[in-house]
Amino acid sequence: MIRSLLLSAAALVALPAAAQDVAIVNAKLVIGDGSAPIEGGTVVVRGGKIVASGAGVAVPAGIERVDAQGKYVTPGIVAAFSRVGLTEVDAVSGTNDRSATRSRFSAGLDIAPALNPMGSPVAVNRASGVTRAIVAPQSSSNLFAGQGAVVDLADDMEMVTKPRALQYVAFGEDGSAKAGGSRAATFLLFREQLLAARSYARNPATLAEWGNDAMIQRADADALVRVIDGTTPLFVRVDRAADIVNVLKLKGEFPALKLVLVGVTEGWLVARELAAAKVPVLVSPLTDLPSSFEQLGATQSNAGRLKAAGVDVAVGVFDDDDAHKMGYATQYAGNLVGLTRLPGASGLSWDQAFASISSAPARAVGMEGSIGSLRPGRAGDVVIWDNDPLELGSRPTAIWIDGKAQSLTTRQDRLRNRYRTPQEGALPKAYDR
Repeated sequence: MIRSLLLSAAALVALPAAAQDVAIVNAKLVIGDGSAPIEGGTVVVRGGKIVASGAGVAVPAGIERVDAQGKYVTPGIVAAFSRVGLTEVDAVSGTNDRSATRSRFSAGLDIAPALNPMGSPVAVNRASGVTRAIVAPQSSSNLFAGQGAVVDLADDMEMVTKPRALQYVAFGEDGSAKAGGSRAATFLLFREQLLAARSYARNPATLAEWGNDAMIQRADADALVRVIDGTTPLFVRVDRAADIVNVLKLKGEFPALKLVLVGVTEGWLVARELAAAKVPVLVSPLTDLPSSFEQLGATQSNAGRLKAAGVDVAVGVFDDDDAHKMGYATQYAGNLVGLTRLPGASGLSWDQAFASISSAPARAVGMEGSIGSLRPGRAGDVVIWDNDPLELGSRPTAIWIDGKAQSLTTRQDRLRNRYRTPQEGALPKAYDR
């Protein structure tokens, strides 16, 4: 089985591509910021960055021109919440770095060294149009899971765009299990650990004699100090409406917290509170039926109702194989467009839906000035699609990440081609060139 999962290093490792100066013309251009597509648009990438985009853009002399032939051209999809790069085969522990359930560290854990840019899920998701991902750890031995990163899915060994880009913590039922069995214990443990980190920031000597049994370790305190002062966004998994309100109240005690709420299944019930707090949310539109008591208010109209109330909504593929199938984000967003046609349902316009999988996730992690749209100055992450990208059957025909053209071939493609017409009685070929 192991042999069937492996390809030779020579087949996997490609030479790093050089950034291209390229102008994609004659496009149905989607900027990704919530504005409408531009017919006959042009996007110019130089030195790995977007330098111009829109209608009537002049193409600089001497750079490559790519005719999109009227097809959709968009920024790459930004996966709002994922474990890509942290797992290869879910059932094989040796390929799974999502959780550190036996570590004495929690908030201080940094996923960056565990990321594997050569894992097969990277290529699979890239071929679906995903160019960046917000990657979070799953759990640790304590309440806080650790520090996530923003990554790119380019075909090279440099995967991390921004390390320590977020801290992740789960409230609700998951948090209760970590804290001792109740929500009261969850909120108390959260406060106590942040207060311990605050004391450490004021006087680092307070942790000098703390051993392995201390509430937090030095590395955890260092990480939580950056949460307290707002340097690191705090991504909080929370679903029940009452829990959402109580999490929002934490900003009264720690006013610099940059909260981002993940899941938010019952968010529509407290949409006004979320809008007033100006807290962005990452939702999964397919969480439309309750799978637990904290999701009794689940509805497919959650995202639409939140957006209508003024909440900044990003759409992510979580609770649904978020390491391997981030490309489902386009279908999720397309479903929200479809909801606008159903009487009594709430969804998103096409422009809003695409922004929910591009600029909105970038904004949630504080990187809207770098990724997530085709505005000048952003990374040269560009995708040409064969049809409407929010339709289920559409696929990318060309992808650039940081201005570098990317392969759309996956390991699955190579295996299919190799064994499409096997010879009777022949043994499988060795994995060589």
